[in-house]
Amino acid sequence: MGLALAPYVASMVAYDVELGGPGVHRGLPSTSLTFVLPVDEPLDVGWRGVPESRRRRWSTVSGLHAGPAEIHHDGRQRGIQLGLTTAGARALLGVPAAALSGRLEELSTVAPELRHLPEQLAEAPRAHWWAVVERALLSALHRRDPPRTRAEVGRALALLTRGAAVQGVADEVGYSRRHLGSLVRAECGLSPKELQRVGRFESSKAQLIAGGSVAGAAAACGYADQAHLTREWVTLAGCPPTTWLREELPFLQDLDTGDAAG
Repeated sequence: MGLALAPYVASMVAYDVELGGPGVHRGLPSTSLTFVLPVDEPLDVGWRGVPESRRRRWSTVSGLHAGPAEIHHDGRQRGIQLGLTTAGARALLGVPAAALSGRLEELSTVAPELRHLPEQLAEAPRAHWWAVVERALLSALHRRDPPRTRAEVGRALALLTRGAAVQGVADEVGYSRRHLGSLVRAECGLSPKELQRVGRFESSKAQLIAGGSVAGAAAACGYADQAHLTREWVTLAGCPPTTWLREELPFLQDLDTGDAAG
């Protein structure tokens, strides 16, 4: 991914995986917005416990959320998934991240100028997927002025996504805890505490993927103990970390990860 997109695209992966039969894949909370472009079949996704949110979509954009999504599949999935920063929501989609928090939307609703991207991706060979998506995003970026976020708000978001304590962040950026809460929620749609929890959860997931133990991840990521980490996983992911590792890690190992910074 080119340098022009680096501040706006946190991650980009291509996936073409066999999952051994029909099932349900978990979409976990993240500090990035999720943007999925499936190929061959629309993505059948909804929020866990909210059956009315489930739909089959040829593009899915979801804002920050503090609970899991459920992706129903027939045994194979192909496509592109991007993680957009909060600045990327404004720069590439033309909407604030907060407007998408807890929502599952299609490109035609969020960014009508990108509505043809799913069709363009479907018509391209896999070797050209990256180029198709990058070209469309660069075009969207050049149509808009760069987003501007107050420096102290950007600093607060960065600290919270790394799992820093809310009061410590408020002290560092010079805001009251209440004022910090209003600004963070207006920017990303989550409260500072929710964003901090998701950030710490995301860090623990990275530790586990790298081969760390649950106890080690708990200690490294600021949880009180292993039981605390497990309770947070059940709340945010819908399952304990050991279950997720057993069921989902093989899927992750089959992903082709793109370098968002190029």
